[in-house]
Amino acid sequence: MTNPAPAERSRPSWAGRNYTLLTAAAIATNLGSHGALIAAAFAVLDAGGDGGDVGLVAAARTLPLVLFLLIGGAVADRLPRHHVMVAANALNCASQAAFAALVLAGEPQLWQMMLLTGLGGVGQAFFGPAAEGMLMSSVSGEQAGKAFAMYRMAMQGAGLGGAALGGLMVAAIGPGWVLAVDAAAFAVAGALRSFLDVSHIPERTPGGGLVADLRDGWREFTGRPWLWSIVAQFSVVVAVVGAAESVFGPLVARDELGGAGPWGLALGAFGAGTVGGAFLMTRWKPRRLLFAGTLCVFPLAAPSAALAVPLPVSGLVAVMFVSGVAIEVFGVSWMTAMHQEIPEEKLSRVAAYDWFGSVAMVPLATALAGPAESAFGRSASLWGCAALVVVVTAAVLFVPDVRNLTRRTTEVVASAKPVSRGAADPSADGEGAVGRLG
Repeated sequence: MTNPAPAERSRPSWAGRNYTLLTAAAIATNLGSHGALIAAAFAVLDAGGDGGDVGLVAAARTLPLVLFLLIGGAVADRLPRHHVMVAANALNCASQAAFAALVLAGEPQLWQMMLLTGLGGVGQAFFGPAAEGMLMSSVSGEQAGKAFAMYRMAMQGAGLGGAALGGLMVAAIGPGWVLAVDAAAFAVAGALRSFLDVSHIPERTPGGGLVADLRDGWREFTGRPWLWSIVAQFSVVVAVVGAAESVFGPLVARDELGGAGPWGLALGAFGAGTVGGAFLMTRWKPRRLLFAGTLCVFPLAAPSAALAVPLPVSGLVAVMFVSGVAIEVFGVSWMTAMHQEIPEEKLSRVAAYDWFGSVAMVPLATALAGPAESAFGRSASLWGCAALVVVVTAAVLFVPDVRNLTRRTTEVVASAKPVSRGAADPSADGEGAVGRLG
């Protein structure tokens, strides 16, 4: 018998080659992207823009993401997913490199920043569903939940470092160089993802065309109340949290907290919380996946409230840390539910509807953040963001499947008519049994 290679002996059985490559690539992109989010906002402010301009640039990224997501999901279930991912990374690399050059050259125009940011959104629309489907197909069996938690812990840890370092770099050398680093990170990630192996994934029958694939994904999506109700919830949550963090956060940091450095520290604390939450989920396996996860969405209202006060930097850092822990509990629970309930050949299409619903309202929210500040004041707008998170999260708990969907040991391997998955589901198992974002 041939002895396993040293690299194979040093990693757990569930961490195969694809999983390792996907994790390494996610670390690279998160190191760059979290700093780039701060850099983009301060590039607009440094060019003489205001809160409304920051919102327009943020919306320019999200609008094409919304427009192309469903197509991206259907394409990812038709073509080799790693090819779609690499092409998307190449587009993101080129757009961020051009954005960096524009900022470093001096006096970038608002329309130019919006255009380049929009190209990045197009890339993300094709990348996201392909990446989610690829990750879920790279793990199986009882350790899937742990694998997702470890992946998210590595990804969020990189985000932590990227946000903290990005804020410091923006303050020290300016946003242009941070955007250049992000472009390089996309290049590295694309190279890693080009080595992914898709030979284990059964060849997919194209079916009746792109529109038929979209209809099929829609049936899977709407036939599961837990799925569409939580996506509807997050269409509001992601929008208001995104407006608070991408528009109001930098403004509060500039006017009240001392600039980019403290805001980067606060975002870094959120990243630290997500790492802690992911570590928690490597050990905790809640039986009622979505009930536990949804309860942990309520703390996402706290950062908006903290900015509305505003709390001093130390208080904001603490709030961001707690919300990071909480949302990661939801994230791992959501991925595990998707993995055990959605057929593999439809993962990218269903993920596209998930992403679409979650980000559909972000362009509107970010574009309206500036006008809302002018009409109601910054503090009142932030309190409104916090209230909306609480209201929609409470509402989704009235859906029986959200309260009762349980962790299972068996996975869905073929399409079937959705059934009610309550506590009495005969396939449900105990706390130790294990069969997703963001």
